[in-house]
Amino acid sequence: MEHKPLAELQAVADIEFIGPAATMTRQRRLARWIEVLEGNAERKLRSLHEIEFLSRSQRRQCRADNSPLTVAYEDPLLRAAGLRGDRVGDCTDFFELSDRQMHHAFCSCHVGISLTGMQAAQRLRHLLWGDNIRRKMQAAVSRWVRAMVPAH
Repeated sequence: MEHKPLAELQAVADIEFIGPAATMTRQRRLARWIEVLEGNAERKLRSLHEIEFLSRSQRRQCRADNSPLTVAYEDPLLRAAGLRGDRVGDCTDFFELSDRQMHHAFCSCHVGISLTGMQAAQRLRHLLWGDNIRRKMQAAVSRWVRAMVPAH
């Protein structure tokens, strides 16, 4: 990937500024990542190699050429929204993912040595689906507890 100064790009392209990362919600950032992966559905991607065995600092620095994280970083919209790189720490921070979620989504022990863009997108969708179910269950339990506890 070639990087060029903004002034040089403006001479050859119409550039539209998207705005700060704060305007892109976590859900929207993840949805965009899924869109980009689906746009590269057949692309063969590399998994992250056994990240569960790395120390926290090593895991944050971990990366793999041509991984799902690389696909995210290649997207100009995600970079403009604040994605700093294709390292695990960059992506867990930007997409607000836990180490556990990153491990389950893209570690070699779960996906093997490689996966396609579509498979990576499906793994992220599954992650989002699990988040939504957990939130709904927590809300239901909270309502039930409030209903069972007598008011003073």
